[in-house]
Amino acid sequence: MQYRREQKRNEMKETIEIRWHGRGGQGAVTAAKFLAEVALSNGKFVQAFPEYGPERTGAPILAFTRLSTNPINAHYSITNPDLVVVLDQTLLTLINVAQGLHKNGIILVNSEKPPQDINKYLNCNGKIFTVDANVISQETVGRTMPNMPMVGALIRVQEIIPLREVLNCFEKSFKEKFSAQLIEDNQKAIKRAYEEVKEG
Repeated sequence: MQYRREQKRNEMKETIEIRWHGRGGQGAVTAAKFLAEVALSNGKFVQAFPEYGPERTGAPILAFTRLSTNPINAHYSITNPDLVVVLDQTLLTLINVAQGLHKNGIILVNSEKPPQDINKYLNCNGKIFTVDANVISQETVGRTMPNMPMVGALIRVQEIIPLREVLNCFEKSFKEKFSAQLIEDNQKAIKRAYEEVKEG
């Protein structure tokens, strides 16, 4: 997927494939599934699934999201993503997160560093964005949980779904699980990451 400044960011290609890199306990799988749920509620065809490895807290994990305007017939891991979301910047020195990324694809990294500093860890032609999802989650939710801020940043760099729809869907999805205060705090985290994401 090509990223062009002059194009409207909400123009969605037929199918968008997203690969999530994180560590156990950071909520990458939840984020992948939540994004698919929001897209489904907005009329898209979706898939979301993890690639299970060591399931211990802190172990590197992968998750995948496919969003399409047409039925999805693919049933395999995403090896040539349009977007890569990295929830833990320490993975940049351990894993080639840009592997298979489409030319001019997007990489979004949870980092306090500017995109220019992240670029030295990557060997790709992709567009790099960063957002400090750890600090955002600490200051809004009260603990380090970067997954929902990363969803907020993702829909800013590629407006697959309007922000208001994401916020509304979060409340509907988690109202039986979270308190009203925690829902509000997470909505603030999503919105803040949407506003604070940095472009390379």
